[in-house]
Amino acid sequence: MLKVNAINVFYHKVHALWDVSLEVNKGEAVALIGPNGAGKTTSLKAISGTLRTKSGSVEFEGTRLDTLPPHLVVEKGIAHVPQGRGIFPLLSVQENLKMGAYNKRAREELTDALERAFSIFPIIRERRKQTASTLSGGEQQMLAIARALMSKPKLLMLDEPSEGLAPKVVAQVFEVITKLNDEGVTVLLVEQNVHQALEIADRAYVAEAGKIVLSGKSDEVLQNDHVKRAYLGI
Repeated sequence: MLKVNAINVFYHKVHALWDVSLEVNKGEAVALIGPNGAGKTTSLKAISGTLRTKSGSVEFEGTRLDTLPPHLVVEKGIAHVPQGRGIFPLLSVQENLKMGAYNKRAREELTDALERAFSIFPIIRERRKQTASTLSGGEQQMLAIARALMSKPKLLMLDEPSEGLAPKVVAQVFEVITKLNDEGVTVLLVEQNVHQALEIADRAYVAEAGKIVLSGKSDEVLQNDHVKRAYLGI
């Protein structure tokens, strides 16, 4: 479904990604883990088109994405929930959701998409007339995910969805991610909560210093001695 082939990305003169390659198959949940500064967020931005690659390619269902602007990447079926959520604080919850349905296909199914978002996140339905800035951190994260779902994505990319959330809320967010994946949404997850990410993912990639240093089935990665020492404190 998604094939990232040896991409290189620069921030001005800083080489941020070095020949990064990864694949996500239809229906999978794939985790991309690693320390701060490893290139995880940069990888997602390169896929969604908000950062340009210097070389290499990004393909989705056989179509090259690395030359497309972000809005066309969304139309191809990829939704990106950014780190920090990126909600519109002065808009209402429902207005935020509608912003996620700006492409033609999503607009035609707006009513159904809103109902699905509300059914997945009942608290969002209750808060739909409030401005987004009045929501708790967990509610804002739920809104960010719900807004991404409004575009009816085939691939949902999430960047640090547990960041800054209480453990109980983290569990709720991961339950939703698992449910969406079970319902057929393919997931690419960037997450510093390594154990939780590997628990719900089918496969995982480990990034360090802008390179992929390890990949495999999640249970294999979870048992890797380097992963245990570096990320799990074992």
